[in-house]
Amino acid sequence: MTFTIPIDSADFATRAIRIGHHRTAEGEHSEPIFNTSSYVFSSAAEAAARFSGEHIGNIYSRFTNPTVRAFEERLAALEGGERCVATASGMAAILAVCMGLLKSGDRIVASRSLFGSTTLLFNKYLTRFGIETTYVSLSNLTEWETAIDSHTKLLFCETPSNPLTEMVDLRQLATLAHRHDCVLVVDNCFCTPALQRPLELGADIVVHSATKYLDGQGRCVGGAVVGNQKLAGEEVYGVLRTAGPTLSPFNAWVFLKGLETLELRMLAHSQNAAQLAAWLNEQPAIERVYYPGLNTHPQHSLIGNQQRTGGGIVAFDVRGGQTAAWQLIDATQMLSITANLGDTKTTITHPATTTHGRLTPAERAAAGIGDGLIRIAVGLEAIADIQADLKF
Repeated sequence: MTFTIPIDSADFATRAIRIGHHRTAEGEHSEPIFNTSSYVFSSAAEAAARFSGEHIGNIYSRFTNPTVRAFEERLAALEGGERCVATASGMAAILAVCMGLLKSGDRIVASRSLFGSTTLLFNKYLTRFGIETTYVSLSNLTEWETAIDSHTKLLFCETPSNPLTEMVDLRQLATLAHRHDCVLVVDNCFCTPALQRPLELGADIVVHSATKYLDGQGRCVGGAVVGNQKLAGEEVYGVLRTAGPTLSPFNAWVFLKGLETLELRMLAHSQNAAQLAAWLNEQPAIERVYYPGLNTHPQHSLIGNQQRTGGGIVAFDVRGGQTAAWQLIDATQMLSITANLGDTKTTITHPATTTHGRLTPAERAAAGIGDGLIRIAVGLEAIADIQADLKF
Protein backbone atom coordinates (compact mmCIF):
# COMPACT_ATOMS: atom_id res chain seq x y z
CA MET A 1 0.00 0.00 0.00
CA THR A 2 1.29 3.46 -0.91
CA PHE A 3 0.36 6.87 0.52
CA THR A 4 -2.47 8.02 -1.75
CA ILE A 5 -3.20 11.62 -0.74
CA PRO A 6 -2.05 13.86 -3.64
CA ILE A 7 1.35 15.35 -2.84
CA ASP A 8 0.19 18.87 -3.62
CA SER A 9 -2.55 18.71 -0.99
CA ALA A 10 -0.45 17.17 1.79
CA ASP A 11 1.31 19.31 4.38
CA PHE A 12 5.13 19.29 4.62
CA ALA A 13 5.05 17.25 7.83
CA THR A 14 2.81 14.63 6.25
CA ARG A 15 5.00 14.32 3.16
CA ALA A 16 8.07 13.96 5.35
CA ILE A 17 6.54 10.95 7.10
CA ARG A 18 4.43 9.22 4.45
CA ILE A 19 5.80 9.78 0.93
CA GLY A 20 8.00 7.11 -0.67
CA HIS A 21 7.04 4.01 1.30
CA HIS A 22 5.64 1.38 -1.05
CA ARG A 23 4.56 -1.29 1.40
CA THR A 24 5.56 -4.83 0.49
CA ALA A 25 3.53 -8.05 0.82
CA GLU A 26 4.96 -8.38 4.33
CA GLY A 27 2.82 -5.47 5.50
CA GLU A 28 5.65 -3.69 7.29
CA HIS A 29 4.86 -0.41 9.06
CA SER A 30 8.42 1.00 8.93
CA GLU A 31 10.30 1.30 5.67
CA PRO A 32 12.42 -1.77 4.91
CA ILE A 33 16.11 -1.82 3.99
CA PHE A 34 16.82 -3.67 0.75
CA ASN A 35 20.41 -4.78 1.26
CA THR A 36 20.93 -6.45 -2.08
CA SER A 37 23.37 -5.80 -4.87
CA SER A 38 21.24 -7.32 -7.64
CA TYR A 39 17.76 -8.55 -8.55
CA VAL A 40 16.41 -11.76 -10.05
CA PHE A 41 14.41 -11.66 -13.29
CA SER A 42 11.67 -14.13 -14.18
CA SER A 43 13.13 -14.69 -17.64
CA ALA A 44 15.85 -13.63 -20.05
CA ALA A 45 13.24 -11.53 -21.87
CA GLU A 46 12.35 -9.65 -18.69
CA ALA A 47 16.03 -8.99 -17.99
CA ALA A 48 16.51 -7.63 -21.49
CA ALA A 49 13.44 -5.41 -21.16
CA ARG A 50 14.67 -3.99 -17.85
CA PHE A 51 18.17 -3.24 -19.15
CA SER A 52 16.85 -1.60 -22.31
CA GLY A 53 14.43 0.59 -20.38
CA GLU A 54 11.39 -0.94 -22.05
CA HIS A 55 10.16 -2.09 -18.64
CA ILE A 56 10.69 -0.08 -15.47
CA GLY A 57 12.05 -1.98 -12.49
CA ASN A 58 15.07 -2.90 -10.41
CA ILE A 59 18.24 -3.87 -12.27
CA TYR A 60 21.31 -3.35 -10.09
CA SER A 61 21.69 -1.42 -6.82
CA ARG A 62 24.27 0.93 -8.26
CA PHE A 63 21.34 2.82 -9.77
CA THR A 64 18.09 1.08 -8.74
CA ASN A 65 17.32 0.20 -5.12
CA PRO A 66 13.91 0.39 -3.38
CA THR A 67 15.24 1.93 -0.16
CA VAL A 68 17.24 4.56 -2.01
CA ARG A 69 14.22 5.24 -4.22
CA ALA A 70 12.01 5.79 -1.16
CA PHE A 71 14.43 8.47 0.10
CA GLU A 72 14.54 10.04 -3.36
CA GLU A 73 10.77 10.18 -3.68
CA ARG A 74 10.34 11.71 -0.24
CA LEU A 75 13.02 14.39 -0.67
CA ALA A 76 11.70 15.28 -4.15
CA ALA A 77 8.24 15.75 -2.63
CA LEU A 78 9.63 18.00 0.11
CA GLU A 79 11.66 20.15 -2.31
CA GLY A 80 8.87 20.30 -4.88
CA GLY A 81 10.92 18.62 -7.62
CA GLU A 82 9.98 16.01 -10.20
CA ARG A 83 12.97 13.80 -9.54
CA CYS A 84 15.67 13.23 -6.94
CA VAL A 85 18.94 11.38 -7.51
CA ALA A 86 20.68 10.20 -4.34
CA THR A 87 24.49 10.09 -4.26
CA ALA A 88 27.30 8.86 -2.03
CA SER A 89 28.03 12.34 -0.60
CA GLY A 90 27.17 15.99 -1.03
CA MET A 91 30.32 16.54 -3.09
CA ALA A 92 29.35 13.57 -5.29
CA ALA A 93 26.03 15.32 -5.89
CA ILE A 94 27.77 18.50 -7.06
CA LEU A 95 30.19 16.53 -9.24
CA ALA A 96 27.33 14.55 -10.81
CA VAL A 97 25.54 17.80 -11.69
CA CYS A 98 28.65 19.25 -13.32
CA MET A 99 29.48 16.06 -15.23
CA GLY A 100 25.90 15.65 -16.36
CA LEU A 101 25.27 19.21 -17.53
CA LEU A 102 28.64 20.59 -18.66
CA LYS A 103 31.25 19.86 -21.32
CA SER A 104 34.69 21.16 -22.23
CA GLY A 105 34.54 24.87 -23.04
CA ASP A 106 31.57 25.58 -20.79
CA ARG A 107 31.83 28.02 -17.93
CA ILE A 108 30.40 28.27 -14.42
CA VAL A 109 29.67 31.50 -12.59
CA ALA A 110 29.68 30.84 -8.86
CA SER A 111 29.60 32.73 -5.62
CA ARG A 112 32.90 33.27 -3.80
CA SER A 113 31.06 32.21 -0.65
CA LEU A 114 31.26 28.45 -1.06
CA PHE A 115 32.26 25.41 0.95
CA GLY A 116 36.01 24.94 0.50
CA SER A 117 35.72 21.54 -1.21
CA THR A 118 33.30 22.96 -3.78
CA THR A 119 35.79 25.68 -4.66
CA LEU A 120 38.56 23.08 -4.99
CA LEU A 121 36.38 20.90 -7.20
CA PHE A 122 35.79 23.81 -9.53
CA ASN A 123 39.35 25.17 -9.51
CA LYS A 124 41.50 22.03 -9.40
CA TYR A 125 39.51 19.27 -11.05
CA LEU A 126 36.91 20.69 -13.44
CA THR A 127 39.60 22.80 -15.07
CA ARG A 128 41.30 19.56 -16.17
CA PHE A 129 38.24 18.91 -18.32
CA GLY A 130 38.16 22.40 -19.82
CA ILE A 131 35.48 23.84 -17.52
CA GLU A 132 36.35 27.22 -16.06
CA THR A 133 34.74 29.07 -13.14
CA THR A 134 34.35 32.79 -12.49
CA TYR A 135 33.58 33.93 -8.94
CA VAL A 136 31.36 36.82 -7.90
CA SER A 137 29.91 38.31 -4.73
CA LEU A 138 26.89 36.24 -3.78
CA SER A 139 24.45 39.07 -3.11
CA ASN A 140 25.61 41.38 -5.94
CA LEU A 141 23.39 40.61 -8.94
CA THR A 142 25.25 43.13 -11.10
CA GLU A 143 28.44 41.11 -10.67
CA TRP A 144 26.58 37.93 -11.62
CA GLU A 145 25.27 39.46 -14.82
CA THR A 146 28.60 41.03 -15.78
CA ALA A 147 30.39 37.69 -15.36
CA ILE A 148 28.03 35.76 -17.65
CA ASP A 149 29.16 35.32 -21.25
CA SER A 150 28.16 33.14 -24.20
CA HIS A 151 30.03 30.13 -22.75
CA THR A 152 28.34 30.30 -19.34
CA LYS A 153 25.98 27.38 -18.83
CA LEU A 154 25.59 27.10 -15.06
CA LEU A 155 25.23 29.43 -12.08
CA PHE A 156 26.06 27.93 -8.69
CA CYS A 157 25.46 29.29 -5.21
CA GLU A 158 24.92 28.46 -1.56
CA THR A 159 22.34 30.55 0.25
CA PRO A 160 22.94 30.98 3.11
CA SER A 161 26.62 30.53 2.42
CA ASN A 162 29.16 28.49 4.36
CA PRO A 163 30.26 29.85 6.80
CA LEU A 164 29.29 33.56 6.65
CA THR A 165 25.54 32.98 6.06
CA GLU A 166 25.45 35.47 3.19
CA MET A 167 22.26 35.27 1.12
CA VAL A 168 21.08 36.11 -2.38
CA ASP A 169 17.60 36.88 -3.68
CA LEU A 170 16.89 33.59 -5.46
CA ARG A 171 13.95 34.89 -7.47
CA GLN A 172 16.08 37.61 -9.01
CA LEU A 173 19.06 35.28 -9.56
CA ALA A 174 16.80 32.72 -11.25
CA THR A 175 15.36 35.37 -13.54
CA LEU A 176 18.88 36.47 -14.47
CA ALA A 177 20.00 32.88 -15.11
CA HIS A 178 17.10 32.05 -17.37
CA ARG A 179 17.45 35.29 -19.30
CA HIS A 180 20.91 34.02 -20.31
CA ASP A 181 19.77 30.40 -20.83
CA CYS A 182 21.76 29.22 -17.81
CA VAL A 183 20.89 26.55 -15.27
CA LEU A 184 20.70 27.78 -11.67
CA VAL A 185 22.00 25.27 -9.09
CA VAL A 186 21.45 26.00 -5.39
CA ASP A 187 23.13 24.22 -2.49
CA ASN A 188 20.30 24.10 0.07
CA CYS A 189 22.31 22.33 2.77
CA PHE A 190 21.99 25.01 5.45
CA CYS A 191 18.22 25.44 5.18
CA THR A 192 16.81 22.16 3.82
CA PRO A 193 13.32 22.26 2.32
CA ALA A 194 11.92 22.77 5.82
CA LEU A 195 13.13 26.38 5.71
CA GLN A 196 13.68 27.16 2.00
CA ARG A 197 12.56 25.66 -1.31
CA PRO A 198 14.71 27.07 -4.11
CA LEU A 199 12.83 25.26 -6.89
CA GLU A 200 9.69 27.20 -5.98
CA LEU A 201 11.73 30.40 -6.27
CA GLY A 202 12.93 29.60 -9.79
CA ALA A 203 16.06 27.49 -9.31
CA ASP A 204 16.53 24.54 -11.67
CA ILE A 205 18.46 22.16 -9.42
CA VAL A 206 18.93 21.80 -5.67
CA VAL A 207 21.86 19.87 -4.19
CA HIS A 208 22.22 18.55 -0.66
CA SER A 209 24.78 17.05 1.61
CA ALA A 210 22.33 14.64 3.26
CA THR A 211 25.09 14.06 5.81
CA LYS A 212 24.03 17.28 7.50
CA TYR A 213 20.50 18.24 8.54
CA LEU A 214 18.66 15.65 6.44
CA ASP A 215 20.20 12.99 8.69
CA GLY A 216 20.30 15.23 11.74
CA GLN A 217 22.43 13.04 14.00
CA GLY A 218 25.76 12.73 12.18
CA ARG A 219 25.41 9.02 11.43
CA CYS A 220 25.94 8.62 7.68
CA VAL A 221 27.40 10.27 4.59
CA GLY A 222 25.29 10.93 1.51
CA GLY A 223 24.02 13.50 -0.96
CA ALA A 224 21.14 14.30 -3.28
CA VAL A 225 20.24 16.22 -6.43
CA VAL A 226 16.65 17.40 -6.97
CA GLY A 227 15.24 18.90 -10.15
CA ASN A 228 13.02 18.16 -13.12
CA GLN A 229 12.85 14.93 -15.09
CA LYS A 230 15.17 16.18 -17.86
CA LEU A 231 18.01 17.66 -15.81
CA ALA A 232 17.95 15.43 -12.75
CA GLY A 233 16.10 12.37 -14.03
CA GLU A 234 18.07 11.98 -17.25
CA GLU A 235 21.34 13.95 -17.25
CA VAL A 236 22.37 13.60 -13.58
CA TYR A 237 20.89 10.12 -13.23
CA GLY A 238 22.89 9.07 -16.30
CA VAL A 239 26.11 9.98 -14.50
CA LEU A 240 25.07 8.02 -11.43
CA ARG A 241 24.10 4.96 -13.48
CA THR A 242 27.37 4.95 -15.41
CA ALA A 243 29.95 6.32 -12.95
CA GLY A 244 28.40 4.94 -9.77
CA PRO A 245 28.71 7.55 -6.97
CA THR A 246 25.97 5.53 -5.29
CA LEU A 247 24.20 5.96 -1.94
CA SER A 248 24.04 2.76 0.11
CA PRO A 249 20.62 1.37 1.06
CA PHE A 250 21.42 1.57 4.78
CA ASN A 251 22.41 5.24 4.55
CA ALA A 252 19.30 5.96 2.48
CA TRP A 253 17.18 4.36 5.20
CA VAL A 254 18.83 6.50 7.88
CA PHE A 255 18.17 9.66 5.85
CA LEU A 256 14.63 8.55 5.11
CA LYS A 257 13.90 8.29 8.84
CA GLY A 258 15.70 11.59 9.44
CA LEU A 259 13.29 13.37 7.11
CA GLU A 260 10.40 12.43 9.39
CA THR A 261 11.59 14.90 12.04
CA LEU A 262 13.26 17.42 9.71
CA GLU A 263 10.79 20.28 10.17
CA LEU A 264 10.68 19.94 13.96
CA ARG A 265 14.47 19.87 14.17
CA MET A 266 15.08 22.79 11.81
CA LEU A 267 12.70 25.04 13.72
CA ALA A 268 14.35 24.05 17.01
CA HIS A 269 17.86 24.58 15.61
CA SER A 270 16.78 28.00 14.35
CA GLN A 271 15.28 29.03 17.69
CA ASN A 272 18.47 28.11 19.54
CA ALA A 273 20.67 29.79 16.92
CA ALA A 274 18.69 33.03 17.07
CA GLN A 275 19.12 33.19 20.84
CA LEU A 276 22.83 32.35 20.63
CA ALA A 277 23.45 34.96 17.90
CA ALA A 278 21.75 37.68 19.94
CA TRP A 279 23.82 36.72 23.00
CA LEU A 280 27.08 36.60 21.02
CA ASN A 281 26.31 40.04 19.62
CA GLU A 282 26.62 41.42 23.16
CA GLN A 283 30.05 39.90 23.94
CA PRO A 284 32.93 42.44 23.95
CA ALA A 285 35.43 39.87 22.65
CA ILE A 286 33.50 39.49 19.40
CA GLU A 287 33.96 41.88 16.50
CA ARG A 288 31.05 40.71 14.34
CA VAL A 289 28.31 38.07 14.32
CA TYR A 290 27.02 36.55 11.07
CA TYR A 291 23.45 35.30 11.34
CA PRO A 292 20.54 36.00 8.94
CA GLY A 293 18.07 36.33 11.81
CA LEU A 294 19.83 39.42 13.18
CA ASN A 295 18.48 42.69 11.85
CA THR A 296 22.11 43.77 11.29
CA HIS A 297 22.57 41.04 8.66
CA PRO A 298 22.81 42.64 5.17
CA GLN A 299 20.18 40.30 3.71
CA HIS A 300 17.93 40.11 6.77
CA SER A 301 14.95 41.26 4.67
CA LEU A 302 14.96 37.91 2.85
CA ILE A 303 13.87 36.16 6.06
CA GLY A 304 10.17 35.50 5.69
CA ASN A 305 10.37 36.13 1.97
CA GLN A 306 12.41 33.20 0.67
CA GLN A 307 13.71 31.71 3.92
CA ARG A 308 11.40 30.72 6.78
CA THR A 309 13.81 31.42 9.66
CA GLY A 310 17.46 32.31 10.16
CA GLY A 311 18.59 28.68 10.26
CA GLY A 312 20.93 26.90 12.65
CA ILE A 313 24.38 28.25 11.68
CA VAL A 314 26.06 31.13 13.48
CA ALA A 315 29.52 32.49 12.66
CA PHE A 316 31.50 35.22 14.36
CA ASP A 317 34.87 36.98 14.35
CA VAL A 318 36.75 37.07 17.64
CA ARG A 319 39.31 39.72 18.47
CA GLY A 320 42.86 38.37 18.43
CA GLY A 321 42.81 36.27 15.25
CA GLN A 322 43.64 32.57 15.13
CA THR A 323 45.24 32.49 18.57
CA ALA A 324 42.10 33.81 20.25
CA ALA A 325 39.84 31.64 18.09
CA TRP A 326 41.72 28.44 18.94
CA GLN A 327 41.80 29.35 22.65
CA LEU A 328 38.03 29.80 22.67
CA ILE A 329 37.45 26.53 20.80
CA ASP A 330 39.86 24.57 23.01
CA ALA A 331 38.26 25.92 26.19
CA THR A 332 34.88 24.37 25.36
CA GLN A 333 34.01 21.16 27.16
CA MET A 334 30.56 20.25 25.82
CA LEU A 335 30.64 21.55 22.25
CA SER A 336 32.04 19.09 19.70
CA ILE A 337 35.15 20.31 17.87
CA THR A 338 34.33 19.00 14.41
CA ALA A 339 33.80 20.48 10.98
CA ASN A 340 30.57 18.59 10.39
CA LEU A 341 27.24 20.30 11.01
CA GLY A 342 23.54 19.58 11.23
CA ASP A 343 23.69 17.32 14.30
CA THR A 344 21.56 17.47 17.42
CA LYS A 345 24.90 18.09 19.12
CA THR A 346 26.34 21.60 18.79
CA THR A 347 29.58 21.68 16.80
CA ILE A 348 32.30 24.32 16.63
CA THR A 349 35.11 24.78 14.10
CA HIS A 350 37.74 27.20 12.81
CA PRO A 351 36.95 27.47 9.06
CA ALA A 352 40.31 28.95 8.00
CA THR A 353 42.14 25.79 9.10
CA THR A 354 39.40 23.16 8.53
CA THR A 355 36.56 23.53 6.02
CA HIS A 356 38.46 26.16 4.01
CA GLY A 357 41.98 25.16 5.00
CA ARG A 358 42.92 23.82 1.55
CA LEU A 359 42.22 27.17 -0.09
CA THR A 360 45.05 29.60 -0.67
CA PRO A 361 45.27 32.62 1.66
CA ALA A 362 44.12 34.80 -1.26
CA GLU A 363 41.09 32.57 -1.89
CA ARG A 364 40.15 32.64 1.80
CA ALA A 365 40.51 36.41 1.90
CA ALA A 366 38.31 36.78 -1.19
CA ALA A 367 35.67 34.62 0.48
CA GLY A 368 35.85 36.64 3.72
CA ILE A 369 37.28 33.78 5.79
CA GLY A 370 39.44 35.49 8.40
CA ASP A 371 41.79 33.93 10.96
CA GLY A 372 39.50 34.93 13.82
CA LEU A 373 36.36 33.41 12.33
CA ILE A 374 34.53 30.66 14.22
CA ARG A 375 31.50 28.74 12.96
CA ILE A 376 28.98 27.14 15.30
CA ALA A 377 26.31 24.74 14.11
CA VAL A 378 23.85 25.20 16.93
CA GLY A 379 22.42 21.95 18.21
CA LEU A 380 19.40 21.06 20.30
CA GLU A 381 20.94 21.21 23.78
CA ALA A 382 19.60 23.78 26.24
CA ILE A 383 20.69 27.21 25.01
CA ALA A 384 21.89 28.17 28.51
CA ASP A 385 24.30 25.22 28.49
CA ILE A 386 25.64 26.15 25.03
CA GLN A 387 26.26 29.71 26.21
CA ALA A 388 27.92 28.52 29.41
CA ASP A 389 30.37 26.40 27.42
CA LEU A 390 31.62 29.44 25.47
CA LYS A 391 34.02 31.09 27.91
CA PHE A 392 34.84 34.61 26.76
